[in-house]
Amino acid sequence: MGMIEVPDRSIRICADRGGTFCDVHASYPDPGNPNERKDIVVKLLSQDTANYGDAPTEGIRRVLEIVTGETIPRGSVLDTSKIDYIRLSTTVATNALLERKGHRHALLITKGFKDLLLIGNQSRPRIFDLNIRRPSPLYSEVIEVDERVTLVGYTSDPKSEENAIQWNDDGSSIQRGYRGPGWDGEGNAEGPGDIVRGISGEAVRILKRPDLDLLRHDLQRLYDTGYRSLAIVLVHSYTFPEHEIQIGKLAREVGFTQVSESSQLLPMIKMVPRGVSSTADAYLTPILREYLDGFFHGFDTNLKDGRIKSPRVEFMGSDGGLLDLNNFSGLKSILSGPAGGVVGYALTSWDADRKYPIIGLDVGGTSTDVSRFDGRYEVVYETTTAGVTIQSPQLDINTVAAGGGSCLTFRNGLFLAGPESAGAQPGPACYRKGGPLAVTDANLLLGRLIPGYFPKIFGKSEKEPLDSEASRVAFEKVAKEINESHEINLDLDDIVYGFIKVANETMCRPIRALTEARGYSTGKHVLASFGGAGGQHACEIASLLGIKTILIHRYSSILSAYGLALADRAYELQEPSSAFYSAQTRRNLIVRLDKLTNDVKAELKRQGFEGDRVKVERMLNMRFEGTDTALMVLPNENDGDGTEDFEAAFRRVYKAEFGFLLDTKSIIVDDVKVRGIGKTFDHLGESVYSEIERLEKHPVTRDRADSTYSVYFDKVGRVADTPVFLLDSLSLIVPGARAVLTSKHLYITLGG
Repeated sequence: MGMIEVPDRSIRICADRGGTFCDVHASYPDPGNPNERKDIVVKLLSQDTANYGDAPTEGIRRVLEIVTGETIPRGSVLDTSKIDYIRLSTTVATNALLERKGHRHALLITKGFKDLLLIGNQSRPRIFDLNIRRPSPLYSEVIEVDERVTLVGYTSDPKSEENAIQWNDDGSSIQRGYRGPGWDGEGNAEGPGDIVRGISGEAVRILKRPDLDLLRHDLQRLYDTGYRSLAIVLVHSYTFPEHEIQIGKLAREVGFTQVSESSQLLPMIKMVPRGVSSTADAYLTPILREYLDGFFHGFDTNLKDGRIKSPRVEFMGSDGGLLDLNNFSGLKSILSGPAGGVVGYALTSWDADRKYPIIGLDVGGTSTDVSRFDGRYEVVYETTTAGVTIQSPQLDINTVAAGGGSCLTFRNGLFLAGPESAGAQPGPACYRKGGPLAVTDANLLLGRLIPGYFPKIFGKSEKEPLDSEASRVAFEKVAKEINESHEINLDLDDIVYGFIKVANETMCRPIRALTEARGYSTGKHVLASFGGAGGQHACEIASLLGIKTILIHRYSSILSAYGLALADRAYELQEPSSAFYSAQTRRNLIVRLDKLTNDVKAELKRQGFEGDRVKVERMLNMRFEGTDTALMVLPNENDGDGTEDFEAAFRRVYKAEFGFLLDTKSIIVDDVKVRGIGKTFDHLGESVYSEIERLEKHPVTRDRADSTYSVYFDKVGRVADTPVFLLDSLSLIVPGARAVLTSKHLYITLGG
């Protein structure tokens, strides 16, 4: 290939490093038509230590070779002058959490609360287990900080507003002290101590300030024993962060390179999840930084200098928004990998006029990720990953350990698919590395994967196709074991398909949890299938769930990487509150929202987004008094009077979630939040549904098949001469399904 003259700052690269494969999508100006862009797709194993050290760097090297026509030796520092941006999603932090391979760190916590995170919140998810093994804490050592603050008054006091401290107009000096239960009759509170107003508006009484000289000694001891990472969790720091900030500053002076202050990560009430989140951040961020440092070493220095004229590096956050290097952390990267896929299917499958709800089915190499989109990303603020409950905004993604690499075993008379995975190293048996039997092997033997069309990236040369014979030998061994334990002899196809049926049922489970368990009819959704193994299972899963329409995007096998190209830059600010929602407090809450809005817009402007390219979402985290379940509420134009009526919006969301309202209870606002979105694209073009309606459909006759192949179908058996049609994205259509090829999708209808 000859050399091509590519303009500077013109190549856009998105890389998604999954558990098995690393997918890279890139685009660059078409030399023949500079107004159009050409796409490149590169797929490589996430781990192949014999050939390269880092998969995304290797993928980007291959992209640059293809675009420029130059030969770039492996291991050389890559020139970034032609690159506009690199967007990454990574599972580095997730894997470190799952495998407990994070960074050793210490926890600094208020005296008397040393065992708080160990005790947890009393939840017992496996109540009938006779031998419960609790996950060990992430931190290695605890230092108790002799400091204490407390809140003045009682939140459950029926006259709390009447008894509360009254502040002067300056907001910091006291007009009248506390007059409720426990008042000492002399001062402004229940006892001695300085009183300050917290960020949430609550009155905070400082019982004891930290002794920084003593703390310096403790921190120096930790530093001398090899610690470089700290988590700081103090009582009530969500509203009074001063002590945490002082200790954090001192720790950095001592030399700690990672300091995770709970009040700066996410200032929300509830000390246990806030504390665990801080330890998770201190545990994961150093590992993430080490990985990113290694990644940046593969490129010239322009990539990291952050100047306007330099190429940008952006990262996918767990909430579906892009983050710059300064805002990316271990805590925000836990769902970085699957989040790109959610953005990809949501933006390519959603139609704002028809409003068909969509289920995203991402069948990857190691796991299957399921999510739902109904016009807005569904975000949760508290999730449990690998036994660690984390308080951080994340897309609501349900994951089950069933993917292309899930190991197939026969134990105690049962066909099992997963949860163990063959991963990328060694991979399934057909990957030519002596791996175990996996779902990919089953699909290969059933004819759903055709080696001639599959990437030839296996073996020592990285140029060999899938090994069908290795899969067959492994399955014949399992088949012999199964038939010896059964009275009826099953043929090989029935056994192989039996494993696929087990895997399909496993993948259906999280879909039902996201739909039927929450009051949505599964059959009224569209199934957007993607991921390397998505097309092999989509039709049968849709049939099991009663779904009639399936969408498979032309880039379905790399949609997580493609989603990065469509994702928006996101920045959000959040502050705690303690206000009862009323007409009087609403004005103050709007003022706080306005201030946060201005701060968010200023940050996005610094990042290069302003005017029409910025969209702002203003939210309140609200709950009924006496309950502890708060809901993050975003009003729409149909709520109440249509002008940010948060109360009407809260009642709508609460009724939808729980089916009833507590009409006699007051509403409390726990948090004030503003999320700014910097739009990175203008328009994605016509929706697939509009295109289907206007398309003139022509049947595809058998003589247009690229080849024929022996494929096994449920209820039909093996069809030796199944026609194979060469599409932009090769997909298998089961009997009873009808497919229409559009410009960007395969639109499949079942039973029609």
